[in-house]
Amino acid sequence: MHSKILFPSSIFTVMLTSLLLSACSSSATPGIPATVPATSAQSAVPTVVPTPSRPDWFAIPLTDARTGETFTINDFAGKVVLIQTIAQWCTNCAYQQDEVRTLSKLLLLDNPDGLVSISLDVDAHEDQASLKKYVDYFGFDWYFAIAPLEVDRALGNLYSAEYLNPPLEPMLFIDRSGNVYGLPYGMKTAQQLKNTLAPYLSQ
Repeated sequence: MHSKILFPSSIFTVMLTSLLLSACSSSATPGIPATVPATSAQSAVPTVVPTPSRPDWFAIPLTDARTGETFTINDFAGKVVLIQTIAQWCTNCAYQQDEVRTLSKLLLLDNPDGLVSISLDVDAHEDQASLKKYVDYFGFDWYFAIAPLEVDRALGNLYSAEYLNPPLEPMLFIDRSGNVYGLPYGMKTAQQLKNTLAPYLSQ
């Protein structure tokens, strides 16, 4: 007969305490771990998306969850616009958004007004009220909007269905002329994004 192996209560207490300390370690942002998975590339190489400059979905009204104000992508004509598709349940999205926050700080001196950041919530089950709570909790300070169905369809049809899969951390950006560029899927650090966007911001 095999005897059962019992852990002394003191060992169990030590293990449990270690786990709790690890889970509660300090972080710069509530709910977001302080470290981001490391990547070796210095920039996220963009891919030109072969679509017309300033496609129709740029004119679809969006509502900023932070302020309640209505805007369109066309409102930012002449600027570089960085767009991330997200969902509120997506942990990867929160990681990436924290990098966007850091990116804004990196660009503050060089290009204080050059970049517009927009996060589009593409989960049809989420709404404006919950998105505002999400933004307020994390303290994000750029544009957040629930993507209307027409925008979801445009993202999926013009670019890729992966733009409707937030855990892939999909991002694209629009240059000053309205051309759209896709970025690689996966985590992109603030420094990678800065290096990628710098040539377009300097134009």
